Amino acid sequence: MSRQRVLVIDDEENMRHMLITILRKADYEVQSAADGLEALDQIEHYNFNYILCDIRMPRMDGMSFLRQAKERYPEKTIIMMSAYGTIETALEAMKEGAYDYISKPFKTDEVLLTLKKAEERERLKKENLELRTRISEVEKKYSFQNIIARSEVMARVFDIVGTVAQHKTTVLITGESGTGKELIARAIHSSGPRCSCPLVTINCGSIPENLLESELFGYKKGAFTDAFKDKPGRFEEAHGGTILLDEIGELPLALQVKLLRVLQEEEIMPLGGVGSKKIDVRVLASTSKYLEEEVKRGRFREDLFYRINVMGIHLPPLRDRRGDIPLLAGYFLNMFNKKLEKNIEGLSSEAMSILMGYKWPGNVRELENIMERAALLTVGRWVTPAELPANMNQMNKLPSFLNPEDGLSIREASKRVQRHLIEEALLQTGGNRTKAAALLEISRPMLISKIREYGLES
Repeated sequence: MSRQRVLVIDDEENMRHMLITILRKADYEVQSAADGLEALDQIEHYNFNYILCDIRMPRMDGMSFLRQAKERYPEKTIIMMSAYGTIETALEAMKEGAYDYISKPFKTDEVLLTLKKAEERERLKKENLELRTRISEVEKKYSFQNIIARSEVMARVFDIVGTVAQHKTTVLITGESGTGKELIARAIHSSGPRCSCPLVTINCGSIPENLLESELFGYKKGAFTDAFKDKPGRFEEAHGGTILLDEIGELPLALQVKLLRVLQEEEIMPLGGVGSKKIDVRVLASTSKYLEEEVKRGRFREDLFYRINVMGIHLPPLRDRRGDIPLLAGYFLNMFNKKLEKNIEGLSSEAMSILMGYKWPGNVRELENIMERAALLTVGRWVTPAELPANMNQMNKLPSFLNPEDGLSIREASKRVQRHLIEEALLQTGGNRTKAAALLEISRPMLISKIREYGLES
């Protein structure tokens, strides 16, 4: 790694000599200038990482140098120094683009600490610039509206989306709440030949059962009290386009029969109507429920399940694709920068570590909400742990069986993890060793051996 180069600008020779000595001992490469004009000439010929500049100097003072340097080299990190410092002077320097301000006389540690802070800032800027570049590359590669991902599992999802979008095939999109099922549905619609026609969404769990049928299929005048005129249903509104039946697992059994007929015959019967009406609609369905289990329990029709599950797309939870978290966080932060008219550069290393260690029960939707909260609260250039919800820091702590106070040996930690998992598997299976071995994905003899090794025999 190359040494960091610093330019010291001060008209006092003793001060220049002192700073050069301090910085060279700290392994910086140092050059000096006696005033602003000499410094501008040096900047034209050498690339300096950081600049320490006095304010009161002959020919060109520090504030004049700061203005010209920032105009010519806006990326430079400039730290101002003065023995005549006031709060007003410091504020003026920061307003003109200085990174920081040090009052003379200063201690050696103060100079070095300020430079270390500047180095950390530059490192974070570089990391976030790389992150934004990767976000841009990913957006080009996987351009499905606001869906951002780089994980292999999501790449396979995008491949399926690109294939099914071109056909009228019914698609069932599954996954936990907040994983982006509606975004995938919108991507299928907008990427296919029906994109110029409407995409109609209806949440099957948010509408009362007695109203849901008329919402789906419409009604005729006089079909019930207050039916003063014909009203088309959502299927009719989606004619020529796509309908998304969100949370289809909440659909009442009586309506499941009628929906099955619509899917098979491609025609609807409005409430109070005497004849059916042909429709041309591409059907997408989504659910956070495990429909195969619902079928077994008699809460979802088996024939309807197979009819909507012609092509299945499963969206994994965010905790199973943690590689997407930095990209998504950066994407949402850029989005809220524009929305809130802010200029936050990115997340600190500590904040990103917390995001990576969190379990994300609310998935991508929760990450988006947390980044909006962080953008609102952040007053500096970086999102820190202070802008993240307190429970995220608590949940990010190591479990008790991985307590670092017990030592940092990987071998011993591995034993503690194994013991904990075996105890948990035996607890969940009521002590059934065959089932516990299956849960742990090891053989029964190996489980018995481990039980003896860890003294878990009861």
